[in-house]
Amino acid sequence: MEPEDTDASAPPAGPAPDDAAPTGSTGNTPDTAGTADAGTARHEGTDETADAGDNGATLGAVQVAVEELWPESLAEGWDEVGLVAGHPSAPVTRVLFAVDPTLEVIEEAVEWGAELLITHHPLLLKGVTSVAANTPKGRAVHRLIETGTALLTVHTNGDSAVGGVSDVLADALGLQDVQPLTQAANGLPEEGIGRVGDLADVETLGDFAARVFGILPAVAGGVRVSGDRDGLVRRVAVCGGAGDSLFDQVRASNADVYVTADLRHHPASEAREAALNDRPYLIDVSHFASEWLWLPAAAEALGNVLADQGHDVEIRVSTTNSDPWDFILTPG
Repeated sequence: MEPEDTDASAPPAGPAPDDAAPTGSTGNTPDTAGTADAGTARHEGTDETADAGDNGATLGAVQVAVEELWPESLAEGWDEVGLVAGHPSAPVTRVLFAVDPTLEVIEEAVEWGAELLITHHPLLLKGVTSVAANTPKGRAVHRLIETGTALLTVHTNGDSAVGGVSDVLADALGLQDVQPLTQAANGLPEEGIGRVGDLADVETLGDFAARVFGILPAVAGGVRVSGDRDGLVRRVAVCGGAGDSLFDQVRASNADVYVTADLRHHPASEAREAALNDRPYLIDVSHFASEWLWLPAAAEALGNVLADQGHDVEIRVSTTNSDPWDFILTPG
């Protein structure tokens, strides 16, 4: 998730094949669901009368499946989710999941022949007055429309839903008796932003941080930790994406450690000052990496729903690493 004013630019199955990890990533990543060899054939523009053909789906049918999994009613009030570009009657035979709708990701979708790109982050979170192609976002909109590639956003509704971003992160870490950090206003009791649960056994902060590092895609920023390396942890709070707005909820949950992304200096410093018995410890991870972990699970879930509805749709997870950092310098 992101704070309101931010314009955003299944449990792991073990190390993935090299071509399944985001480009530029060399760490352990989950196997991608529904992968297929890249193709180059593209589709032409569609009109009101287009149908799916064979056993494929229409974009509208995929929207219905997406709504079943990640209802738009779960999105935060400031968020912009749902269909960004595309005609509901257009046929969809290939879907690409990604964290960010960057130009590189869009080109990956075009080259593979995906009629639909589903991203976690919105392309147009803030209001715009122009989509002229002399800006990055304008070029993205033009490229999507010119190639007949639809774009659909699943953002904070994907954070909040059962099986969403933080649920996958909690599951990957082996948390038990998991509950939301903050309940969704329009959801079930188990839906909401962030998760908190307990490890099966007590671990040292150092060992636990190493496990966090091991389950995420490798990115330049790595994992930062605040706390005693030998301190013991069992109760863990997590929030995929930027979670420094949830410190009050984390403290109320009595978590020993909080795993999230984009921890800024002042909120992190104040959280350490307010810590009781030095807890919660903090583990700061890559925004991209923390949310990429959800993509294979999301792809599998959508594939299952579409298959149950009789649709034969190929679904793949993007291999593009859209983390903005390329390298880091550290002392020693």
